[in-house]
Amino acid sequence: MILLIGRWSRDGNLIIESSRQVPDDADRRELHVEVYQELPDRQNGWAASFLVDTHRAACQEAYETYVREAGDSSPILIDNVEDVTVDT
Repeated sequence: MILLIGRWSRDGNLIIESSRQVPDDADRRELHVEVYQELPDRQNGWAASFLVDTHRAACQEAYETYVREAGDSSPILIDNVEDVTVDT
């Protein structure tokens, strides 16, 4: 499982600032505590885990689940970890 941590920008873009692999059976409460301590911007902070094997796949799922919107002015996902460009 890949855990992504980041924040929402003022423009509504999702900025990924941290990524790590965690066990699929990781204790959710422990993850919540770790995420809260690591969030760079708690007010606009964001975190999610995805049952995938790669950072790129997690970014793609994050985009599809949390960012993608219909229309030309939809927000984007900015990956500051591995500079992944998602398929839109």
